[in-house]
Amino acid sequence: MAVEQLNTGLDALMETSFGCYQLQRYPVRKKTTLKAWDAADEYLLDYLYDNELLHRDVSLLIVNDSFGGLSIPLNHYQPVVMTDSYLSMQGISVNLKNNNIDYDAVTIINSLEAPGSVLDGRSDNGLADVVLIKIPKSLAMLEDQLHRVRASLGTSTTIIAGGKTKHIHSSTLELFNKIIGPTTTSLARKKARLIFSKFDADLVVPQNPHPAAYKLDYLLDGEDMEMISHAAVFSREKLDAGTRLFLDNLPADERYKTIVDLGCGNGVLGLVAAIKNPAANMIFTDESYMAVESAIDNFCAVFGETRGAEFLQTDCLYGVTDNSVSLILCNPPFHHNNAMNDDIAWQMFTESRTALEPQGELWVIGNRHLAYHAKLKHLFGNCDVVASDNKFTLLKSIKI
Repeated sequence: MAVEQLNTGLDALMETSFGCYQLQRYPVRKKTTLKAWDAADEYLLDYLYDNELLHRDVSLLIVNDSFGGLSIPLNHYQPVVMTDSYLSMQGISVNLKNNNIDYDAVTIINSLEAPGSVLDGRSDNGLADVVLIKIPKSLAMLEDQLHRVRASLGTSTTIIAGGKTKHIHSSTLELFNKIIGPTTTSLARKKARLIFSKFDADLVVPQNPHPAAYKLDYLLDGEDMEMISHAAVFSREKLDAGTRLFLDNLPADERYKTIVDLGCGNGVLGLVAAIKNPAANMIFTDESYMAVESAIDNFCAVFGETRGAEFLQTDCLYGVTDNSVSLILCNPPFHHNNAMNDDIAWQMFTESRTALEPQGELWVIGNRHLAYHAKLKHLFGNCDVVASDNKFTLLKSIKI
């Protein structure tokens, strides 16, 4: 899905003390009621304005800006935005275009880059003057980000985080206290809350525990494989039950010329499929930079330079040629940016039908209550149960 296709007018007016802006989510979905910003964005912007924390030459770092709810209103300060999400990167770019803002006004880096390398050119000491953090749903992700951001902090840095009240717990504050320094919170407003942290240069900070690793009891050369997962990856510390059911039933057939691990996470499905189908071309896709990096690490650990694969940080199957794929393996996510719905699953299934060659197969794992079989039968005209247990169902649909 190209950026230029998204300027559809399906946007909303965000009114802030820094100006009014038309913002839309990425990708645009019909009948959506979700906005491209939330109450935490509004709270952060109001606090910055009311306390006059920004000035002309400020060095501003924003972490986890979903679709530009912070970076677009603050574009005059040329912020550096760190995100793990391809969709967020594209959403910010779309909203820059929709508001006639120069793309150079916002610098976007991925979650594994060091923000200091960019901030060096923004301030005399290479440190951020103001850091804004949107609290992610994953504590592991927050922990990793705080470790990465710490190197760009100084005693004069203003550090403010914001998020939904329901996502801010004592464990959230403990991470700030442990990695950054003394931390307090604001009163709640519109179910959002702010976190204020003060950098402690003398704090003894524990080592960043990410990425995590676990042993996968799938023998290769007589030894279990070790799966590496960066902080943003689902089920990073152990194999989840649904994936286990999938692995136990992964197909092997010389008919599979090209196999895609769609929404690959750490790449465990595609990796085992590659072992079972040694002649197949492999493609791994995910919108998370950390997921794609994990999949690359794990694939290279097994195959080294003996076998190639394609790794795409993208929106579902964007970039995969139509009618070119023999087999797609899919464990759909439940949410993106804390929004839980089945939009992503529908998009994955629809795009899979387009990417598959005639007689190509889509294999999907999901909780039984999600009723994916109804969606698949609607799209493909067929759906068979490959395996199931008391919680998960593995389904297969064929492009006819």
